[in-house]
Amino acid sequence: MNFLETIVSSRMASVEKARKELSLTELMERVEGARPRNDFGARLLRTTGEPLKIIAEIKRASPSKGLIAGGINPADVAREYLQGGASAISVLTEESYFKGSVSDFQLVRGTVPEMPLLRKDFIVDEYQIYESVLIGADAILLIVAALDHNALSRYIALSGQLGLSALVEVHAEEELDAALSGGAAIIGVNNRNLVTFEVSPKASEKIAARIPPGVVSVSESGISGLEGLRAAAELGYHAVLIGEHFMRATDRAGEVRKLARQAGAP
Repeated sequence: MNFLETIVSSRMASVEKARKELSLTELMERVEGARPRNDFGARLLRTTGEPLKIIAEIKRASPSKGLIAGGINPADVAREYLQGGASAISVLTEESYFKGSVSDFQLVRGTVPEMPLLRKDFIVDEYQIYESVLIGADAILLIVAALDHNALSRYIALSGQLGLSALVEVHAEEELDAALSGGAAIIGVNNRNLVTFEVSPKASEKIAARIPPGVVSVSESGISGLEGLRAAAELGYHAVLIGEHFMRATDRAGEVRKLARQAGAP
C-alpha cells in the first residue's frame, strides 16, 4: 500500500477503537446543540488589494520530514501565531505519523478561543466529524483522494449541518471536479502528492484558474517565503497554509507577522 492507503487504514482502525469506548449515538448526544464558535471560511476571504490570509499550522512531525518540533507546547505556539496575525490556525491531530493528538487540539482551543481552528487529520468516517465538534473545531479537512464521491458529498453536507467549515483538499484537476460537484465551498490545493510526497507549485498553478470565484481557495504545502506567497497571490488564492516553515522558525510570531504584512496582492 502507498502512504495514503496506509494512513487511511490506520485511521479507520482508530475510529473502530474509539467507537468501542464511546458509541456514535453517545457522541451525537454529546454534541447536540453544540456549534463551532468562529467562521473559518469568512476569515479567509480576501478582497482585491488585500494580502493573502495565513493559516498557520501546529505540526510536530511529518512522514516526509520526520520530527520537526516534537517538544513544543501547542498553547505557546498558538499564542505566537495569534500575536503574529495569523487568520486561522491548523492543528494536526493524527498520532502515528504526525505525532499530533486531540489533546493538542483541545489545548489550543482553550488558549485562543477567538481564533478559527482547523482540525487537520485524515477524516474517513462520520464519527470523526462529530468528534471534531466535540473538541471545539471550527473546520475540518476532507481529502478527496482519501474518500469516494458518495462519502465526500455526505461528509461535506454533514459538516454544514453541524456548522463546521470543510476545507476540501485536492491535488489534481479531476479531484477539483469531484470536490465542486460534492458541494465544496472551500478548496485547498495541496502542492504535495500524498502518494509520492513530491512537492510542486505546479499543482496550485494548474488548478487556480478552474476554481470558481465564489469558492474560497487555499494553497498548501511547500510555501516558505515571500516568493511563494506572492505567486499564490498572483494566482488569485485567498489564503495559504504554512506549517513546517513556521514550526522551525526561532521567532514564530515575527515570521508570521512578516509574511502576513508583506504577502500582498500583485
